[in-house]
Amino acid sequence: MVREDEGRLAAVLRDQQDAIVASWVRVVAESVRGRATAAELEREFRELYGALLPLVGSGVRDLAGDRFGEVRSLLVDLSRARARSGYTPSETASGVFALKRVVFEHVGQHDDPALFREVLDFATLMDALGLVTFETFAAAREEIITEQAEQLLELTTPVVKLWEGVLAVPLVGTLDSDRTQVVMEKLLQSLVDTGAEHAIVDITGVLAVDTQVAQHLLKTAFAARLMGAECTISGIRPQIAQTIVALGIEFGDITTKASLADALRHALHRQGVDVVSAGGVR
Repeated sequence: MVREDEGRLAAVLRDQQDAIVASWVRVVAESVRGRATAAELEREFRELYGALLPLVGSGVRDLAGDRFGEVRSLLVDLSRARARSGYTPSETASGVFALKRVVFEHVGQHDDPALFREVLDFATLMDALGLVTFETFAAAREEIITEQAEQLLELTTPVVKLWEGVLAVPLVGTLDSDRTQVVMEKLLQSLVDTGAEHAIVDITGVLAVDTQVAQHLLKTAFAARLMGAECTISGIRPQIAQTIVALGIEFGDITTKASLADALRHALHRQGVDVVSAGGVR
């Protein structure tokens, strides 16, 4: 039955809602290969279908407008959930586009030119909503990648307590501006939390040292000094020493050591603790 305030397609979608949603769920369930249950898909799709139904045949195409607020919000939530669950962009957008295919199948038997025009209009609407889904998914994936990169950065820059009053930051890989900022923040916060008076920045695992890396190291050392801690840079291998000399890099009065062990021995000596071997040799 067609209401006075709705078109032919809207009436079909309302009257056949259960059958259309069931078909939609079945089509998508086959493509996601068990990563979402039929019950989960039905709950998502029925909510989205209910929000979409009043918009069918309305002629409104401003997806940023208030009338599309609920649909847009549901699509954003669905896209973000799919992105965090490991779906591909195509799988996510195809789940929305699948409704267009299902509707075509349910109204294909009707020989009504007016209904056909409304179906084409509906297809255009679903294409636009599918693009919104794709764009939201892409943005969500970028956020996830950024979050993972930040978490990995945190994991690769640990601050280790070597001795009472002695902290160390063993660096591995490449040292860039972002990582330097993380190193400084974690080191300075650890100096505040522990009251340590000596910090060691170990670059044994740093692949190469150039002018930019040296500047990052100096910034970290000076920042530690401002917190009242002496900073030693360890891990100066022969190749790195030659590079530093060739580049004319000056570390000034910042202490450098060949190994982390030498740096720790230096820090302990500054605290009045001497390390003596079993044979009595320092």
